[in-house]
Amino acid sequence: MSVLDVLRIMVVDDHISSRMVTVEALQQMGVKHISVAKDGREAFQKLNAEPVHLAISDLYMPDIDGFQLLRAIRAHPKLAKTGFIILTGRKDGAVVQNAVKLGVNNVIAKPFTPDVLKKSIESVVGRLH
Repeated sequence: MSVLDVLRIMVVDDHISSRMVTVEALQQMGVKHISVAKDGREAFQKLNAEPVHLAISDLYMPDIDGFQLLRAIRAHPKLAKTGFIILTGRKDGAVVQNAVKLGVNNVIAKPFTPDVLKKSIESVVGRLH
C-alpha cells in the first residue's frame, strides 16, 4: 500500500478556481482522498469531524484566514500534528516569518506548478509512491 492510498488532504481556499487548480494538481499526483473548504471556519469544522494528514490553505480569506486557521489547528490537541502548507500570492519575508512562528510546514507562492506543490507535500509527508 502506498502513501497515496491513505493520504488525506484538505484544500482550503475562498476562490473556487484556486481550489480546483489545487485539487486537480493533487489528483494528477494520484492523491485519492481530497476534501475542500471555502474558508477557515468551514475547514476547522470539517477537520474536527474528520481529521486529515495535511491541510493546504490559502492565506488571505474572509472571516478566518490561513494564519488564524493554522493557529486554531496548532492549539487543538486532536489536530495539532496536522501538516499545514500555506498558499499565498504575496510570499514576502514577513508572511513566511509569521507562518513559521505559527508552526507552518511550508509556504508556497501562487501561482505554483504541480512540481512545486508535490515537492512541498513530500517535504511534509514523505515520498508519494
